[in-house]
Amino acid sequence: MHPSFIVRNVPVYGDLILSPMAGFSDIPYRLICREFGMAMSYTEVVSMDGILWKNKKTLNLLDFMPIERPVTFQILGNDEDKIVEACRMIEQLEPDIIDINMGCSVSDIAGKGAGAGLLKNPSKIGRIFNKLSSILRVPVTGKIRLGWDDKSRNYLEVARILEDNGASLIAVHGRTRSQFFFGKANWDAIAEVKQAVRIPVIGNGDVKCVADIERIKRHTGCDGVMIGRAAIGHPWVFQYKDRNQVASREKIELIKRHLSLMQAYYGHEIGVILFRKHVTKYIMGMPRATELRPFLVKCDSSDNIIEIISSFVDRVHKHEAA
Repeated sequence: MHPSFIVRNVPVYGDLILSPMAGFSDIPYRLICREFGMAMSYTEVVSMDGILWKNKKTLNLLDFMPIERPVTFQILGNDEDKIVEACRMIEQLEPDIIDINMGCSVSDIAGKGAGAGLLKNPSKIGRIFNKLSSILRVPVTGKIRLGWDDKSRNYLEVARILEDNGASLIAVHGRTRSQFFFGKANWDAIAEVKQAVRIPVIGNGDVKCVADIERIKRHTGCDGVMIGRAAIGHPWVFQYKDRNQVASREKIELIKRHLSLMQAYYGHEIGVILFRKHVTKYIMGMPRATELRPFLVKCDSSDNIIEIISSFVDRVHKHEAA
C-alpha cells in the first residue's frame, strides 16, 4: 500500500485529518477518529511556556497511544529560543512530527505574537524553522493562515520561507486571522500554496460535508484535508458519511462508547463533565435536538446521559412511525 503523502521520512496512509482543537482533540476522541479512518493524529496545541515550566496539565495534553502513529505534537509560542528549547524537550517524548501553530486567532495568543501573530514577522518564522530543522531529529511542520488581515496576505511568502528553512509540510487554513472563523475560506489561496512549494500541503477551512472533501481536493490539489468543527461529534466523516447517513441507534452506541473511553481516561466524574460538550455535538441535526441540549449539559452521571439520549431517540422513532 502506497502512502498518500510523506512528511520528510514519515509515511501517512490516508488523507483525512482531525484538526487540533482545544478540548476536543484528546486521546479518547482521536482513538475513535483513527478507528473511523483518520490518517494521523495531532495533539491539542500546547504552549511553549507550559512545556518549559513542566506544567503537568500541559504535558498531559501530549499523551498518545502507539496505535495513533504517526503522531504530531503542536506547539505555540512567540519567543524563538523558548520555542526551540520547548521543542527539544518534547522531542524526548517521541512524537513522529512537531508542528508550529501559526494559525491560532485567539486575541490573548495572537495579540502577543504567538499563533497567527507570528505571521506578522516572516523573518522570525524563518529563523525558528531554520533552528528547529537543524537540531531536531523529527520533521518540523507548520500550520498557517493567509495572513493577519486582508492588507497583509503573506501566505505565499511564509510558505516559501517555511520550505526554504526545512519545514516538511504546511497546513493552510484559508482565512486570515482577522476573519477568525467568519466569512468564506479561500481555497484559491490554498491552491497557490500547493503550486508554490514542493512539500505536502494540507487544506483546511469550510469542509462541512463529504462533498466538500472532494471539492477542496479538486480545487486546491492538496495532499490531505484537515477537518475541524464538522468532525466534532461526527467521526463518520472519516468514513465519508454525512450526518444524515448515520442511524440514530448507531449514534447512541458510539455515544456510549465515547463516554466510556472518557471515563476510563479522565475518571468517572471528570469524564462525564468533559463529555457533555461532545454529546451535544453528536445530536446535531437530529429532530428536536435543541430541546435536549439544555438537559444534557447539566448531566452529572453517565447513566443520566444515556437515559436522556435513549428516551429521546425512542420518542423520535415513535413519532416517525406514527
